[in-house]
Amino acid sequence: MCGIVGCIGQVNTREFLINGLYSLEYRGYDSAGLCFLDENKNIELFKAVGKVNILDQKTPKDIISTLGIGHTRWATHGSPNLDNSHPHVSMHGDFVIVHNGVIENFRYLRNRLAENGYTFKSDTDTEVIANLIEFNFKRNRFVLDAIKNAIDVIEGSFALAIIYKNEENRLYFAKRNSPLVIGVKKDASFLSSDYGPIGKYSHDFICLNDNEYGYICENEQHIYKDGFELKKEIVTLDNFNDYVSELGDYPNYMLKEIEESPMMISRLIDNYFDGEKFLFDQRILSAIRRSDDIVFIACGTSYHASLMGVKYMQYLGKRSEAYIASEWAYFPTFTAKRPLYILISQSGETADLIRCQKIINSRSSINIAITNTLGSAIERNATYSLLLYAGKEVAVASTKAFSAQIALLAMLTGAVERKNNVITHLKDVKTAMNQIIEKKNMIKSIANEIADKSLVFFIGRGNDYNASLEASLKLKEVSYIHSEAFPGGELKHGPIALVDNDTALVAFNSDMACDLAIRNNVEEIETRGAKAFVISSEPLFKKEDVFHIPVVKEYLSIIPMVFVSQYLAYYVALKKGVDIDKPRNLAKSVTVE
Repeated sequence: MCGIVGCIGQVNTREFLINGLYSLEYRGYDSAGLCFLDENKNIELFKAVGKVNILDQKTPKDIISTLGIGHTRWATHGSPNLDNSHPHVSMHGDFVIVHNGVIENFRYLRNRLAENGYTFKSDTDTEVIANLIEFNFKRNRFVLDAIKNAIDVIEGSFALAIIYKNEENRLYFAKRNSPLVIGVKKDASFLSSDYGPIGKYSHDFICLNDNEYGYICENEQHIYKDGFELKKEIVTLDNFNDYVSELGDYPNYMLKEIEESPMMISRLIDNYFDGEKFLFDQRILSAIRRSDDIVFIACGTSYHASLMGVKYMQYLGKRSEAYIASEWAYFPTFTAKRPLYILISQSGETADLIRCQKIINSRSSINIAITNTLGSAIERNATYSLLLYAGKEVAVASTKAFSAQIALLAMLTGAVERKNNVITHLKDVKTAMNQIIEKKNMIKSIANEIADKSLVFFIGRGNDYNASLEASLKLKEVSYIHSEAFPGGELKHGPIALVDNDTALVAFNSDMACDLAIRNNVEEIETRGAKAFVISSEPLFKKEDVFHIPVVKEYLSIIPMVFVSQYLAYYVALKKGVDIDKPRNLAKSVTVE
């Protein structure tokens, strides 16, 4: 996730771009950059690794230009360094672009361009776009056609702002599956990832749809699709303050981050699979194959992901177990000659896990960090590291990072086993998640019934039990309702004594072998006055069930099942009117033991 801005016309270009990037810094803060085109058609580039304030300090205050673009980056392709920072310039210097999104087939396009003599200075997918547009332009000499031909072959998401060095009176753009709006005022036009950077200058906007492209001028805006120019309405936002938000159109971060989960799967695939083979460090795969015990250590949501990691490693024939970091740190267990430790943390700064890692490193044992944060303590001190590429999580309750952890562990298993079918299975999961998003109002109705209960039990068997653990944690975190998770058969061994008319039961049911047993457990609870809600996989769905998840492979069913439970927790919290993004007593990164 990145942020882009652009402007042309009678405006202080440097001021707009820098302030716009400060406004968009929530979208990425690994690096930032600017490009200006002056009246003599000279390109001036400024880049900085780190936050926007560093770029601000490096950029001269007296820049004179009426055309410029800017970018703040969340690194997805390539490390956060100057070479990978945006803006990117095409090989012959004709085009400069900034990009927000993920190009899923960039390696294929990069190889085709290389066959035509193109070389690359960065590891990014964005430089591929710049060169692709330039390659097309040198064949037909029309910028709009070059852009159209490029986006016709690009797979993935993009919002692009594009400078052609020989046209100081046009700023080009293109959009698909990434946000981009045009701002309109007398004598100036603007581009931005959201409304915020433009609001100081204008409340008049043109909203772009997918696969639209074109250019803006000082007093004109031209939008095309499939080669035809469109007539677009200018919308005035009288209640502009409702839109000036890092959230875009979302009311809070938790909902936004839940719905970013499908794109997260695309990012993972793009970073760890090139269309033919996995891209994991071979030393990691060799270490897993040589190990006689795979030990997962994590906390909270990451621990629940670790439970699936154990199952994946056991599937490979490995001895494997998972430990809660705060326990293992005080009671470390060493039971193998060649152990391998996998430490999972969204932030990479979890204090309990850092303590565990120090113990592991003191024994010179191999450990792999799985984290969302490059440069974090756990990532830096690991033998090897794997990034989640989930994008920044602001809400305290982790959502998309959990899905990323499961997906990454599944891909790692496929790489060790040398089987690529996990990629197809993950694409099916992405499709299932998008289908669930379309039906989220059904989940909201379920949540409204649960919100008034004082106790909620989640049950499941096998993978569904692991899903229940995470679902219960999410509900507790954001709604403050007391909730517990149990294997389906365990309620009657004590907890059933708590059941009364003020109890809700949520049962997850995705395993054919356990269908009858789970339904029997549900009936046992219902007869004691509880209200039951059964969420089934599509083949097991019955008319009395409240929701079904689309068919995915059983070993990945936890992702859509938990995805439903994230919505459930969100809507319960919404109904109760609590602070969803910042639950009481909790912090995003637990840096104390």
